[in-house]
Amino acid sequence: MNISIEHIAIPAADAVALKNWYISTLGAREVWNNGQTPPTLLIALPSGGWFEIYAAEKPLPERGNNKLAGFRHIALRVDSLDAAKIELEKRGVKFAEAERPAAGGGRILFFADCEGNLLHLVERPKDWKP
Repeated sequence: MNISIEHIAIPAADAVALKNWYISTLGAREVWNNGQTPPTLLIALPSGGWFEIYAAEKPLPERGNNKLAGFRHIALRVDSLDAAKIELEKRGVKFAEAERPAAGGGRILFFADCEGNLLHLVERPKDWKP
């Protein structure tokens, strides 16, 4: 059996605003829109990976708490954490904490999207093998 991640769902208070944030901040592109109001959307990141964005029933104030059970953040692999940080800061991203070691080796740096969902950049050593 061949299994891989196809997409990650992100329920949003404002699906269009969240889609636009991912497009302007991370360079994503819209690949599908159901044409409804509010819409359900599929967006693709430049180097792979899709997000499905759709209307949430209600926001959870705990969404930024990385210690709660369940899925808590999305890790975005980058070649250079420093270069990615500089570029994202130019695009308005605020980094609230310092970088730290990544599980398995490398460095990570957390930030949030425009709705408070957690993401982090991860840089692995050039010779890193899982």
